Amino acid sequence: MADVVLITGISGAGLSAGAAVLEDLDYYVVDNLPASLVPTIVELASQPGGGIERLALVSGRNPPDLIREVAKLRADGHRVRVLFLDADTPTLVQRYDATRRKHPRADETGGVLEAIEYERGLFDPLKQQADLVIDTSDLNVHQLKQRLVGAFAPSDDQRMNVTVESFGFKHGLPLDADVVMDVRFLPNPHWEDALRPLTGLDSDVRDYVLDRPVTQQFLGQFEQMIADLLPAYQAEGRSYLTIAIGCTGGRHRSVACAEEIARRLNGRGVAATTSHRDTHV
Repeated sequence: MADVVLITGISGAGLSAGAAVLEDLDYYVVDNLPASLVPTIVELASQPGGGIERLALVSGRNPPDLIREVAKLRADGHRVRVLFLDADTPTLVQRYDATRRKHPRADETGGVLEAIEYERGLFDPLKQQADLVIDTSDLNVHQLKQRLVGAFAPSDDQRMNVTVESFGFKHGLPLDADVVMDVRFLPNPHWEDALRPLTGLDSDVRDYVLDRPVTQQFLGQFEQMIADLLPAYQAEGRSYLTIAIGCTGGRHRSVACAEEIARRLNGRGVAATTSHRDTHV
């Protein structure tokens, strides 16, 4: 049976960049594929002696048809993971302005902004069923590659892949979060002149945030809650989980807590990595 990754999502969110990363990971990539051809390609790749162990299919068309074909492939025993790439509307508009490319749905709607919102409505049901959603709004190509390598690099490890992502509420909620936790109740290093230029990756900020009874109590309870929930997520067929930890600016408290939560989850045998969205802001 084939190991298939379906790369889909909003136009302009980085589908081609995602396909390039999976190609570097030795996936056989088929780009711009109509949904009707998905089962044919998978069947051909599954033939004995075909030499294709991992297949990545890129399709940004006909979400209802894609949902149906994915369900059929899974029912036939294929391992199919859906990667959905998204980005916020201002970022998408900026990308189209910079490249001067025409939005593929502009003829249906009349303008870039209208086309983006129209497409969001079409793709929302598929996004809700995706195994992994990645918000590329603030990711450069290297950061996107890091996220995808962590999720799709060939491995015999079948554990759930957990990403603990820090962010700042003043910059908006992450589009790819499954679980969101607000840590603005913790003392803020921003008000300490010596700590303000630093981030939660620096030891002085980390100690300031973590070496407090309220932080330790929160981390212990949150760690246990996530550990208790992971088997339920896995029972629902989930392979990936994104936990978003937010503070005001996304530079201090959320970063320190995200690193510590990932460390604790790894200590429990969970495959956890970190991502920090707003440390550069």
